[in-house]
Amino acid sequence: MSQINSLEQEIISAIRESENEIIDLIRDLVSHPSLLGYEKSGQDFMEDQFLKLGLEVDRFEIDNDALCKVKGYSPPVGEWKNHENVVGKFRSKKQIGKSLILNGHIDVVPVGSEELWSSHPFSPVVRNGRIYGRGSGDMKAGIAAYLVAYRAIKNLGYVPAADVILQSVVEEECTGNGALACLHRGYTADAAIIPEPFNETIMSAQVGVMWLQIEVTGKPAHVLNDTSGINAIESAFQIWQHLKTLATDWNDPVRRHPAFAKTKNPIKFNLGKIQGGEWASSLPTKCQMDIRCGFFPDEEPDSVRTAIENHLARSIKTDPRLEGVYYKISYAGFQSPGCVVDTTSQPIQTLASAHHDVLGKDVELFASAATTDVRTFEIYGKIPATCYGPEATNIHAIDESVSIESSLKVASVLAIFIARWCQLEKVIT
Repeated sequence: MSQINSLEQEIISAIRESENEIIDLIRDLVSHPSLLGYEKSGQDFMEDQFLKLGLEVDRFEIDNDALCKVKGYSPPVGEWKNHENVVGKFRSKKQIGKSLILNGHIDVVPVGSEELWSSHPFSPVVRNGRIYGRGSGDMKAGIAAYLVAYRAIKNLGYVPAADVILQSVVEEECTGNGALACLHRGYTADAAIIPEPFNETIMSAQVGVMWLQIEVTGKPAHVLNDTSGINAIESAFQIWQHLKTLATDWNDPVRRHPAFAKTKNPIKFNLGKIQGGEWASSLPTKCQMDIRCGFFPDEEPDSVRTAIENHLARSIKTDPRLEGVYYKISYAGFQSPGCVVDTTSQPIQTLASAHHDVLGKDVELFASAATTDVRTFEIYGKIPATCYGPEATNIHAIDESVSIESSLKVASVLAIFIARWCQLEKVIT
């Protein structure tokens, strides 16, 4: 039986009437091409949204010199100006309920080949109940959902009876340093929710992720004398084939972390970027591969790096095709451990109850083979946290889209969670 009370029903009804608002918010957000290092216009928009909600705004740059000393830091993959987080703060006078962080990342991944998109990736299109565009699902619809949830409560004349902190962060897609910088700045709460596009499920666990770069040096030669040289690009692919066998070993059910017992091949290795060579008629001297490796929550990055390095050293030593090849491994980007969410904790149970009462069904749990900023809250902030967001398709791919209906559902669940977790107080005017 539904446990929705009259005020909660008013909140849900207000959100259901906000369909045009959430569509406009998602479209506006997508129209800001907030690629890594180019987040300024998107964060300008978020600052304006927070101010319109009456929130106190804190906007600050990522200070790598300070942050590099903080546990959980990952080496960045570039340097940028105007690379800022934006935080909107509501401070309750009564502090009756429990405090909450609603976190979302403004950065999006590259669009790939733009000509493959059915429409321009940063000119969002509404079609068949979905919004298409880069970042629509991952994760600007989630940001729109928490904005609509908070605004619905405010428009009904209520405010949370506990502190609520809305965060729009950078670098989620490459290091997680944006969320870590918020934590380092002192932003904590009794719970945190990130509305990542996980199809209205509660995330129960996530893998660790490591980015590494392998530079391979061969021996240049004219193609006429190819037997006297070593092709660095071909050697790089052979090294990649050796590295992939480590993922196969880690995915063995015998070695699998129990949180991923029902997940098929949760450990993913990906060769995401490659560059090398100097001339079509010369054997290439160098080749660099940028690689993403997943690993289970019970492993630390230091031990994963050691395992990777030892595995490659053994494999290359016994491969005659790689004789004379020199390689160097470096690490930039994610150096991020996995984590397991305590789904029996009070905030997760409150979220599950809100989902059930709003949508009329039990929530499903989801163990993610990707990483999110949840680890920052869980591991380094000791803050119970999870992901709960809308249904999306083709994230990181062509024609990314998000469901409008699902975004409204998520906004409703988040609003009811705020009402129950933070509690509400009537604004006296």
